[in-house]
Parts: sequence; structure tokens; C-alpha cells
Amino acid sequence: MNRLSTAGTGVIIAALTIAATIGYRPFPLAAQDPAVAPQGYHFEGPRTPADFPRWIADMKRWRMEYLKRIGYSGSEYDRPELKWTQSSFMQPQMMIEDRYFFDPAAGKYTVDRYLDDLEKRYGGIDAVLVWHTYPNIGIDDRSQFDHFRDMPGGMAGVRQMVADFQRRGVRVLFPMMLWDQGTRDFGMAESRALAEELAEVGADGINGDTMAAVPREYRLASDKTGHPLAFEPESLTVDEALAWNNMNWGQATGPATGGGMLPVPQLVSKYKWLEPRHMTNISDRWQRDKNVDLQYAFFNGVGMETWENIWGIWNQMTPRDSETVRRIGRIERQFAANLVTADWEPHTPVLQTGIYASKWPLVDPAGGRTVWTIVNKNEFDVAGEQIEIPGKAGQRYFDLWHGVELTPAPGRGTSMVLSFPMEASGYGAILAIDASAVNAVLNTFLAGMKTLSAKRLDSFSKERNVLPQTATAIAPTKPAASSPAGMVRIPGTSFMFEVSGIEIEGENQIGVDVQYPWENVARRAHRSTVQIGPFYIDRYPVTNAEFRKFLDASKYSPADNHNFLKDWKDGNYPAGWANKPVTWISLEDARAYAHWAGKRLPHEWEWQYAAQGSDGRVYPWGNQWDPAAVPTPDKGRTLTGPDDVTAHPRGASPFGVEDLTGNAWQWTDEYSDDHTRAAILRGGSYYQPQGSRWYFPQSYRLGEHGKLLLMAPAKDRSGTVGFRCVVDAQ
Repeated sequence: MNRLSTAGTGVIIAALTIAATIGYRPFPLAAQDPAVAPQGYHFEGPRTPADFPRWIADMKRWRMEYLKRIGYSGSEYDRPELKWTQSSFMQPQMMIEDRYFFDPAAGKYTVDRYLDDLEKRYGGIDAVLVWHTYPNIGIDDRSQFDHFRDMPGGMAGVRQMVADFQRRGVRVLFPMMLWDQGTRDFGMAESRALAEELAEVGADGINGDTMAAVPREYRLASDKTGHPLAFEPESLTVDEALAWNNMNWGQATGPATGGGMLPVPQLVSKYKWLEPRHMTNISDRWQRDKNVDLQYAFFNGVGMETWENIWGIWNQMTPRDSETVRRIGRIERQFAANLVTADWEPHTPVLQTGIYASKWPLVDPAGGRTVWTIVNKNEFDVAGEQIEIPGKAGQRYFDLWHGVELTPAPGRGTSMVLSFPMEASGYGAILAIDASAVNAVLNTFLAGMKTLSAKRLDSFSKERNVLPQTATAIAPTKPAASSPAGMVRIPGTSFMFEVSGIEIEGENQIGVDVQYPWENVARRAHRSTVQIGPFYIDRYPVTNAEFRKFLDASKYSPADNHNFLKDWKDGNYPAGWANKPVTWISLEDARAYAHWAGKRLPHEWEWQYAAQGSDGRVYPWGNQWDPAAVPTPDKGRTLTGPDDVTAHPRGASPFGVEDLTGNAWQWTDEYSDDHTRAAILRGGSYYQPQGSRWYFPQSYRLGEHGKLLLMAPAKDRSGTVGFRCVVDAQ
């Protein structure tokens, strides 16, 4: 038997030390020759009902051995302050730009409006993931922590918003972007910064974006604040971290659009089996028919990520899925105590083919009760005898899905058979309970389910609701007879307008990017001939000196002034910045300047025509990239500031318009639907944060544009976004 050298031993000890520091074991051990074993996140069930006794015995044996092998402790699940996670079944990811969440005109969070909508459509939620960063992060050097503090009202406003959710019984999580290493250094470890930040506002948990596990150091940092947080990685794959990650997302358990990913038989959740108190919220963001995911959740006693606003793209759950969420959510909340039992038996035998059941027994001082959650994988209704269970004197039986009492029929020996109908691709749930434990609370619940189930799920539409977008009108100016000072005349034309959005996600899903006035839906790629009248456009973007004149003359002061001219000091721009494009101004600020000047902001196609001319060139100066035509990119962690607007004459367009690309983004049109507002930015900027593909992408090509989600001026203002104006011509 070979011995390790001293040097080799030292390497292994060092590796183990590092692993212990981050909370991971580097060498997870698998059980030897297991009779059952997980396939990724899941277990397959027994092949036949006759195989169940051996299968469940093997499952329990595997669990016992594997938990020992990973040194598992369930102490984090015993903590009273974290037990809310065990019944947090329905959780949406909510974009802070959602118009149901914040009213920019009133400058107020509208938590009640947001929650009332969800109550009405699918029965409400148990927790919410408040998303405040991506896809806007990286537009400038603000880190995830800066974006948090830039939310309207600052920390005090966020604290009140969190309290408004909690007043309605909804727990609040915020995301952590471990990949955010290219923006401003916040000056302390992310674990400490996040723990202190969320403790200050009274939040309940952290979602680890793109993470396989939230490292243990976050558990330690959170506990140190005296305000312990729950952790929810995006995809829990580090088994040892199950001990302190009380929640996780379960990714893509159902068929993707256009094809199936899983076999028909119902799968068992690996982490739910290992720790029945662990909460998984199934997340399948782009899925349009979530029934496979919902059946998985109900069978496994877990929840759903009811995510509809995906980076400003509205993917609303269908009426059928919404009604399913309403009904399974009511059952799961009512019997949450059953759904964390270590005596859970998935794939408990049933009598009909294509029906799958989980048994959840619970004994408590108020009387024993057992719940079965059941799914019908058949494409047809199944009625009659469904399940045979052991008989017990003094028990009553209820069909929870339909809200009615069941009369058992004699089975084999002392067993009893329960009969009830199940809808095609539908659901069922039954309850066996001591007669003495039947009370008014249960009767009220049954009455509610009876009312809901009077309407079949298949009577609800499976059609997706696609939201139309509208453009915010830009009023024409008084036509100018001659060229105003500092402006260039652009002749009217019939312009072939071709442009595509640069969104990182969404591919070519309906709703990605924007819907122009001549289009029927929002889409990523656009091509249309646009009639453009003659106009004048600023040769250069509006500078700090020009904006100073506006302020002096108009006495303009925005109602929401957070981040307004953030790079100015004591009411003036820094020395040497007079001829740089003004930034840290919102779309509303830019419109105010334009109105004062007798001008307006350009439509995007006007901006592109002024930059491109009629030959379809790639850049304002031609078809080849010219580094001398733009500022040198800034790839550091803090903004250094744009160049003077006159610094790069080689970047001029065919009409002589300058500083169009690569210095500062420029505001153009605004689009909105019922849930989201967004502005189209043109030209790109000099700032390129490094280290992640998730930062706001650049668009230097004239056939591309950026889309910035809008919430409130405090959040929308950026150190890389400026503007230029136009005037209509006679």
C-alpha cells in the first residue's frame, strides 16, 4: 500500500482547510452499490406497485447512509426563526420595476396593490424575492449594494416596504450576485455587507443567484448580526450545504417549450427526500404550461417560483395554471405540518395506472391525521376506486380536492378502499383524521375547496396573456425655419430602420425587447421602412456647461433628486468637465431640459438615421471599427468620466453629427406595458465592467440598442447615460 509523501499530505491538508473555510467538503462520498440512487436532482419511483416495499426500504437505507457520509446535521431546520421556510410554498421573483409594486408619480411603494393582484389571480404568495439589480447592473459602476441603496426612499424606504410585505404575512428575500466583482468595491466581504444590509431593513432571506450553494460564511455572517437569514441558492448541487441552505430553487423539472425533458412517471425530489423540512420552489421561468412542474411540486410537497415578470418580459401564468396554484397552495398551507414529516412515503401504492400518490402521516396531540397528495398523469379522467389504506376505528375520510367526506368501502382484510374522481392531468388529495379532531377550521377549509372545485381545471384557459406595449408620445416642437445654433439639419427620408435588442436572455421569445407602433407584439429583431420628416439634431450631446445654464435659468429641481448630477460637487460640475456630456440625469430630467430649450428628445429611428445615413453602415464613420473614433474603454471598478464631446471627430456620422458612439449612452424613446416601463438607449458608453457576462451589455453597432428598465428617477439615473435633443424642421 503506497504512502503519501509529506509534501502530498500537506497539499491535501491545505485543500481541506480551504474547503472547510468556505463550508464545502471537496470529496463527497457516494454509497457503495446502492439499490437506489438519485439521477441528478431526482429519484425514479418503483417500477410496479409490487416493488414498492423494497423500493421504499432501499430509499430509507440510502438516505440514512448518505446523511452519515456527508456529516449532515439538521439543526438549522430546528431554529424557530427559520421555520417559516418550511411552509413558504409560493414565491415569485419580483422585478422592482414592476408597475404594480411602485408608483413613480406618487413616489410610493404599492405593496398592497401588488399582493392584491396575486391574491386575485392565483391565491397569493408566502414569500417574495425582490429583484433590484440585473439586468440594469453594469450600466455604470454601481455595485449590487449601491443598487440596493438607490431604491426609492433609501434604506428607510426599503425597510418600510419590507414591513408592508410582512404585515401581509409575506416573507421577503433579496438576491446576492457573487459574480458582481467588476463594479465598485464596497469595501468589505460580500457576506458581511449583505448580512448587515438585510438586517438593517428587516429582510428574511437571500437568494444566491447562479449559485450551487450559499457558502457557510454567509450563515456565520448573518448569525453575527443577530438577525438570521434563510438561504436559497439558485440550484443546490453541493449536498453538504443542505445543512444550512434551508431552501433552493428546483430548475426545469418539466418539459421545456417544444419538447419534454422528463419521463412520464412522477419523480421524487432528492433534497426533499434527504431533508423533508427543506423547501424547494420549482422555477421554470420561460415555461408556458406549468402543469408538469405543478404536479411535481404537489407530489413532493414543495412549492413553486410563480415568476411572471422575467427581466421586464411578461410571461403570465395561464388561467389554468393560476387556478392550479390557488388550489394546491390552499391544501399545502392547510396541511404544512404533514408535508415535513420524516415518515413521508412517495409512490405509496394506488389502484389505477398513471396515478401517483405521496403519503404524509402525522401524529399530534390533537389527533392523528394522514394526508395523501395525488397527481393524475393520464390525459383522461380517472374515477372510481383509487387507493386502499389500512382501516382504523374512529377515523373519518375526506376528499380534500373536492371538499367532501368520503365513505370507505371494505377492502382486503381490515383495509378500506376510497373512491373519488380525478380530472385528466389533474390533482387529488385525501385526508384520514381521527373523528375527534374534525373541527370548524377543517370544515371551513372543506367548504372553500368544494366551492373552488365546482369548476373543473380544464374549463380554465391555457392561453398565455401577451401584454401589448405602447410608446410614450413625444410631442413635436415648433418647426424651425433655419438651423438652430449647435444643431445639424437632417433631411426627411424613407428610412429602412433595422435594429435588434441586446438583452442577454429571452432569445426570440414573444415579449423580448420592445413593440414599435407599427408592430403587433414586442420582439427582439425589428425591420421596417419608417417615414422621417426633416429635423435638426444637436451636433454633440448636451454638456455639463449647457445643463448648468438650464438650471440657472429654469431653477429646475426634481422632486426625486437622489443621484441627480451625482458627479457634481457643491452645485457645479468638476473643473475641466464643462465640455463632457452631462450624466446622472433621468429621462424626466432630460425631457425637462428639452422643453426648456424648445426642443425634444429624438425618436430612436431619428437618432439612428442621423448616425447611419442611408447606406446601412455599421458605425457612424463606416463599416470597420476604429478605436480612434471613440474613447478608450474604462474597464476599472470605478467610473473615470466620459471624454469631451469634441474629442473624437473621426467618429462623425455622414451628416457631421459627433459623439454618437462609445462615450455616453443617450436617452430616446420610452415603452411601457401594464407591468413594465423601459427606455431605449443608443450609442453605448466608455465603461465596460469586467468579470461577468451578466453586466448590462454594450451596443456600439448602429443596428443594436440597449433597453434600460425604469423604476424611479433615483434608480434610473446613471453615470454613463446622457442625451441630445432634436427640433422639427419646416
